[in-house]
Amino acid sequence: MQYLLLIYGQESDDVPPGTPEFGEMMAGYQAFGEEMTRNGSMQGGNALQAVATATTVRVRGDQIETTDGPFAETKEQLGGYYLLDCADLDQALAAAAKIPGAKTGCIEVRPIQTFD
Repeated sequence: MQYLLLIYGQESDDVPPGTPEFGEMMAGYQAFGEEMTRNGSMQGGNALQAVATATTVRVRGDQIETTDGPFAETKEQLGGYYLLDCADLDQALAAAAKIPGAKTGCIEVRPIQTFD
């Protein structure tokens, strides 16, 4: 079954590129990606640009409304995701715990809905 692992954190807590802390964090993400690829779980994943680049679209009646920024004001923002193919929820949760962002933010694990 496929699971989407959504990585949430506070952009204000991000470590700046070029620092030793950034290199350490990126090495953790690299190791996670390599492990998930080796075990056959990795289906995809990406980091997202800053929340300031987001645009939200709503349709109300015949009107299309766009708003700069994310859909809701929240303390933590969606920063990236992984799409994994896991045997079950327990395997997906174990993988989520290995994502470096879980140490400072949170990882939301959601099964992919299939329409058969």
